[in-house]
Amino acid sequence: MEMLNLIMSRRSYRGKYKEQKVPKSDLVKIMQAGLAAPSGCNKQTTSLIAVDEPDLLKKLKEVIVPSVAETAPAMICVLTKRIPAYRDRCFATQDYSAAIENMLLAIVELGYQSCWYEGHITDEDKIGRKMADILGVPEDYELVCFLPVGIAEGEANAPKKKSFEERAWFNGFGKASS
Repeated sequence: MEMLNLIMSRRSYRGKYKEQKVPKSDLVKIMQAGLAAPSGCNKQTTSLIAVDEPDLLKKLKEVIVPSVAETAPAMICVLTKRIPAYRDRCFATQDYSAAIENMLLAIVELGYQSCWYEGHITDEDKIGRKMADILGVPEDYELVCFLPVGIAEGEANAPKKKSFEERAWFNGFGKASS
């Protein structure tokens, strides 16, 4: 798929997945794409854990309340380590966001679907920490997101987007491109 077409056609998929296992080689490619993302001051604050073992997936899915991605045959958990970089600023959020977008594009390129689940697990009930504990993640790492990975049973719905002119301008805020 051509890159711009891939970017424009990628959608968040929240439906059911087919039972077909995701080959480890594909999970490696997806994670390599994530780790190839830029990193503020090259601090490389993002780490990843692919989970495809059914019993472990079941344990993780049991702590995700309300349930999402219950039928996904694999998931990639995104970890961050908050490390000061330039002028004591931390770029962990930017780092893992770039890694996630790279992985979402790689997932679609390889014929799978996914959705970025972050707010669902990082709120007050600390689902991300529960997931991290199941995976043996040290306390100085935060599990901030998971991406289900699998072949979709249905179609990903295209969200309604505001027009280009409502959100993008030239040479100043709100200025038309002509």
